Amino acid sequence: MALRGSLRAGRALLRAPGPPRRGLCSRPPAFGFLFDVDGVLVRGSQPLPAARRAFQRLADSGGRLRVPVVFLTNAGNCLPSAKARELSRALELQVSPEQVVLSHSPLQLFSQFHPRCMLVDGQGPVEENARNLGFKHVVTIEALRKAYPLLDMVDLSRRPKELPPPTTGFPTIEGVVLFGEPVRWETSLQLITDVLLSNGNPGAELRDVPYPHLPILACNMDLLWMAEAKMPRLGHGTFLLCLESIYKKVTGRELKYEALVGKPSPVTYRYAQYLIQQQAEKQGWKVPIRHLYAVGDNPMSDIYGANLYNNYLQSAWQKQVQAGLKRSPQAACAQAEAPLELRHDCSSSVECCQSILVCTGVYRHNSGVPEETAPTVFHGHRDFCCDPSLLQPSHVVQDVDHAVQLAFQKENWS
Repeated sequence: MALRGSLRAGRALLRAPGPPRRGLCSRPPAFGFLFDVDGVLVRGSQPLPAARRAFQRLADSGGRLRVPVVFLTNAGNCLPSAKARELSRALELQVSPEQVVLSHSPLQLFSQFHPRCMLVDGQGPVEENARNLGFKHVVTIEALRKAYPLLDMVDLSRRPKELPPPTTGFPTIEGVVLFGEPVRWETSLQLITDVLLSNGNPGAELRDVPYPHLPILACNMDLLWMAEAKMPRLGHGTFLLCLESIYKKVTGRELKYEALVGKPSPVTYRYAQYLIQQQAEKQGWKVPIRHLYAVGDNPMSDIYGANLYNNYLQSAWQKQVQAGLKRSPQAACAQAEAPLELRHDCSSSVECCQSILVCTGVYRHNSGVPEETAPTVFHGHRDFCCDPSLLQPSHVVQDVDHAVQLAFQKENWS
């Protein structure tokens, strides 16, 4: 379905008269929402008016949500508690940290890496985030730079004035966690490359380049994201692209990831589904959650991810696989399977995940532009399959308030 056709269909459904709504408020919900944040609920630090209208529909007179909601964002430069406070202020509604899935949240499932000494990179409280996720021993880029001052040589003002003494006692790095785009890209690109080429001992003289290299866990693959500026901004996906290109140019080999989490990874959606079902159980709603509505503004991140996960759910639901979940035929990529930990934590009640694209962020609908001129460049990460069908939303609506109305009508919910 083309985007223009989707938008017309969405508007038609919202205009169409629905069935009588009397008495539906007390019916337990069999559906939940996965809301993106930037470009859907806020633009930078400013809340979108449609977001507050949407949550007035979702909440009862006491301010309690009548439907389970998870905020599924690729932001990763803060703690879940800080993002929950930020959303509470923006939406004028109490949001708990348990409702927030940041790009790095699923890393708590990768417990095999938690005991290792990991180099962490990004912005914000990266050490605290890493420890909260279960990592026991972390080293920041800044700590590594101070331990080996001769490595960071791009900025002339930061070069040592005198030859420093040899570094002793610094631990061997056993892996890399990339939380998000750093501030000083040149420093991070240089030091991460040094760590990979030296097998975790960047002060050592380079002899043979190890391959496979140390494990890399990366969060947030967004090439672009939307803030207050009129045009999209470069995201962590751009930084990953730089790192991959540098590593291949230097070694002649492909950079490999042990995990790619955050949207559009199915691991992230599976984790969000688990939190949706936990909310429903906590509220005492006995009806199983059958449908998820994923609302986003970025076709490559939000829509691709929701559609990929929908294929994953459809395959599992139709085949009723007894031992875990199998990979969807259209999800033939390295990140298509959920980790073993989630297979046993989530029930199989969810049947589908519908994608709803809004026009308030990265994607902007322009009725004056013919639909055949829509961008066809694949902005996704290289490890995800380029399938145009995964970029087509189930529905296109103007904003998040219209998205909520659309879901309510489809669920016959007042």
